[in-house]
Amino acid sequence: MGDETTLSTETDLQKETSLSPAELRNRRKVVIITTIGLVVFIAVLVVFLVYLANPATPTQKIRDIFIIFMGLETLILGLALVVLIIQLARLINLLQNEIKPILNSTNETVNTLRGTTAFLSDNIVEPVIKLNEYFAAFKEMFKLVRFTGKR
Repeated sequence: MGDETTLSTETDLQKETSLSPAELRNRRKVVIITTIGLVVFIAVLVVFLVYLANPATPTQKIRDIFIIFMGLETLILGLALVVLIIQLARLINLLQNEIKPILNSTNETVNTLRGTTAFLSDNIVEPVIKLNEYFAAFKEMFKLVRFTGKR
């Protein structure tokens, strides 16, 4: 009975998320591993707190080790921050020296195209439209003068 519930839940989840069975199994593994890791972390934390609550525990040594670990963590975070600042500077350099000229060139091309379109509209399209207007008027004039055209 439990297998049927699992299968129906898996099928419903598959329909909702449209994931393959392999992806569902991978997600389930990740959730289980994360849950186990969280439980182990909480257990270690509880054991550590119980150990520290013991009056015979040498808390000065633990404190010193903790201070050393905090110093190392600060050093690692500082290095990560320096790398982040360098990457940000490279991104800004890329935007200013490579992307901006491309955008300027594209803008110039669009302006040239706009001018070409206006020129073609003024010098080719409008005269053709006017010529068609004159031909239509000429055709209508012949229809009125000859009375041979169909109306």
